Amino acid sequence: MLSAEAGSWQKNVTCESSIDMELFLHYSLIPSCAIILVLSFLERRVNRRPIDENLHLLNGRFGIVIPLDFVGTFTNRWSFGFAFGATANKVMFLFSEGYLSWRMPKWAQAIVLLVGGIEVGLSYFPLFACLSTDFKVVGSALGFSYTFIWFVVTVACIVQCPHGQVVGEYEKILFYWPSLLCLVFLLGRFVHMFVKGMRAHLHQEVPKEDKHFLEAHLAQHVKQLFQKLPQQPLCPSLNRQAQKSWFQRKVYEWDPCFQFPGRMICTSVLSLICLYIFIIIEFYIYKHVSHELEILEGSFEELGASINTSEVLKPAVLKMKELINVTQGAWIFTIFSALLTCVSYVFHILACYRKHMKRLWAGKKDFLPLMSRHPSSSQSVAAIARYSGWQIAYILWGYLIIHVVQCLFGVLIVYSFVLPIKHGHGLEMAKGLGIGALTIGIVVGFMILQIQIAASFFLQPKIRPEDKQKPLALNNRKAFHNFNYFLFFYNVLLGLGACLFRLLCSFILGTWLIARIDRTIMQKGYEAADIGFKTWIGMIFMDHHHTNPTLLSFCHILLTRNTEKKLRRSTKYSYFKNASESKVSNTTKTRWLLLYTLLNNSQLAALRKHKLQSGSRNALQNCRT
Repeated sequence: MLSAEAGSWQKNVTCESSIDMELFLHYSLIPSCAIILVLSFLERRVNRRPIDENLHLLNGRFGIVIPLDFVGTFTNRWSFGFAFGATANKVMFLFSEGYLSWRMPKWAQAIVLLVGGIEVGLSYFPLFACLSTDFKVVGSALGFSYTFIWFVVTVACIVQCPHGQVVGEYEKILFYWPSLLCLVFLLGRFVHMFVKGMRAHLHQEVPKEDKHFLEAHLAQHVKQLFQKLPQQPLCPSLNRQAQKSWFQRKVYEWDPCFQFPGRMICTSVLSLICLYIFIIIEFYIYKHVSHELEILEGSFEELGASINTSEVLKPAVLKMKELINVTQGAWIFTIFSALLTCVSYVFHILACYRKHMKRLWAGKKDFLPLMSRHPSSSQSVAAIARYSGWQIAYILWGYLIIHVVQCLFGVLIVYSFVLPIKHGHGLEMAKGLGIGALTIGIVVGFMILQIQIAASFFLQPKIRPEDKQKPLALNNRKAFHNFNYFLFFYNVLLGLGACLFRLLCSFILGTWLIARIDRTIMQKGYEAADIGFKTWIGMIFMDHHHTNPTLLSFCHILLTRNTEKKLRRSTKYSYFKNASESKVSNTTKTRWLLLYTLLNNSQLAALRKHKLQSGSRNALQNCRT
């Protein structure tokens, strides 16, 4: 009877699909490897090998194909983001350790998961490689074909049997619609790439260079640094703040001189989709557990009705029913609060990334812990490879932990305030609440009183009237020693409450910020134990060294001038002097630039090193004598 009731919460799923998505994932490696070989054949290697001399047909072909640049990609960011979104279901499959369904020793589980991750990455490799290849026509055609195959197979699997064994009805629709949406976007993107590539091939449109050594927004950032700051207006709030909207003043202000790299966009998109799938799974597990609790509740009622001691069991059954109802209500309500918290974290991490990068570009490292201001190079390289996966895992586990803690606090609030009022004990609850508030007020009052007494009687007066506070110099020493002695025993008990309050604050902040990989939850001096925060530090330092606008602008100027010199030397009449060019020597130009720099930066004059030659030094000494 109970087993029949247990299955009544979910209708029997009898449909079967002839398409196994896990098996298709294995078979998809065949076209994936074929596409990778085609793109590798088109890609030419920079460094030639001895095999190229023996096999002239190679001609430097079969170069290394990259899916995307994780360091400095600022183009096709949303395309790569949707490509990662198409892999969300497989990422959650790995997250649930679906590759560990068959028996294996414990020590081999990590190896199997590594092999599974490599297989998923290889299966979806063509989506990224076709987006990033320089051969747009071939890449878009292959990418469209491969994406269309995945789309058709996924839709066919859903149409044949939209239900599943975990969630039940319409499981595949709920799980696969974000990936289908991403695949549709990629299909449109590949069509757009093919049209643009064909127009460029037919010389109907000038092809635009996608890869730039110096991006436009980085160049604008450097130009902004050289601009003089405008004079402060008499009322800045009426000038600058009036131009900003409420969203810019309170939430986020867009900066045209800054763009997030493709890695951050891809991580954010995949985090949101994986979080959605995780919540769907959690909700249906909650429904299953709730139904099991209802069955348990019914069995207790049947047990109480079958024996004579029903009056003894009835209050326990009522309390258990009340606990189940309160927990269910708190769990449902805190789903939205925990979801809102984690979604806000995804966008807040992006804002913190921009803030940290701008500080590093300005040479400011004081916002970092002292031991994290100079991370090793190997740590930074490994961190940028770990960051995206760890950020997604932190968001998912952080949501679950935040949800559980918020649910516990919700149950505590209901039992402390709501249920006493519901049961007619509101006056007693208010009385207890008033006594507790009075006790805490007295304790806090004594702490404030100690500070006021110390400021009034045990400190010497101000040295100057304009000083903000009294100097740290004792006054009335004998009274001070008696004051310390008599409050010693009371402060022992007061310290116990302060310790518990410290523990409570650490627990709340630790669980609240567990999903924030950009902020450590460790105490000062123990930040090295937070490997997630170390990954964040290494990642931003890697980006700082490879996407620094000032450094890239300097290298861009050097490369541009070097290219111009090579062009001048390669011309046929380069030995003729151009009459229009200025006949000013390089020394004069350098001195003029130095003068111009010192006039605009007078503080640099005191930092200059004055090196005098021996002859001028002797002449100066003779003049002094």
